[in-house]
Amino acid sequence: MKISLLIPVFDYDIIALVHSMKNAMGKVPEFYEIIIGDDGSSPEYRKKYKSLVAANVKVISSEKNIGRSAIRNKLAIEADGDFLLFIDADVMLPGTAEAYILKWLPFLKNSRVVCGGTLYHDSPPGDPDKLLRWKYGKWREQKSAADRNKHPHSGFSTFNVMIEKSVFSIIRFNEELKQYGHEDTLLGYQLKKAGIEVLHIDNGLMHEGLESNRDFLNKTKLGIENLSKLYDKVTDKRSFSETVTILSIYNKLKFFGLTRLLAAIYIRYRDRMERRLDSGKISLFLFAFYKMSMFCTYRAIHIRKKILPVF
Repeated sequence: MKISLLIPVFDYDIIALVHSMKNAMGKVPEFYEIIIGDDGSSPEYRKKYKSLVAANVKVISSEKNIGRSAIRNKLAIEADGDFLLFIDADVMLPGTAEAYILKWLPFLKNSRVVCGGTLYHDSPPGDPDKLLRWKYGKWREQKSAADRNKHPHSGFSTFNVMIEKSVFSIIRFNEELKQYGHEDTLLGYQLKKAGIEVLHIDNGLMHEGLESNRDFLNKTKLGIENLSKLYDKVTDKRSFSETVTILSIYNKLKFFGLTRLLAAIYIRYRDRMERRLDSGKISLFLFAFYKMSMFCTYRAIHIRKKILPVF
């Protein structure tokens, strides 16, 4: 059994991360290679990535940014391992790389997809401009394996996941998704439809790359727009809704005829909500309402366009 560590990256410094991981390669025989997927980075960062090339460490590069799904597919094709360990570039090991890799091994004999989890620092960031991303991560993303295993496909994330390579003969990341948002949601749904179980374990990595409040709000908009488009495209809307909380709530609001009201509130109060979310007094309840009302607005827009199901 061989493990390939795959790191998609765009203009982010991963030198310390890769050196830490390299230290485990000689200590864990199953840990076979590290492949860095440079997704159209600037010359400055591309030079840094190339400096990391060594025995069983290689870089594949794309001249232009091809997107999160496409670069992950390229990494999967390039890998020689039986299992593919995808991690995001902006992670930090909470312990040693050796301990991190060893913790996966007992689960790979009987599981094809294993998610390790996401961690956040207990203390808020020193920069208040990054408080929204930290608060949301602590509330929504940092969950124990026991909690995530209650709804395993809903909790699927490529932030820190081990996938048997043979799974990619059945399912791949959808490269139609060019902009940020909900690539993981779609793959979790596809795994569920294919009958592939997802196991969650407590082997988390620390999320270090916190965006500013404004950048996170902009990414949230892209994600919500993507989710609305995906909802139109999937053929089994009931199954898809079961993997996404916001869709379950939307369907209940639609049943009671409240979606137009929320869309109207978003259009009228969007700027005010965003100012509050970009302040020192951040309300996660307000953020949840902001996302829900935004989704109702995008649904109204996309329904008028009558997008047809394609997968």
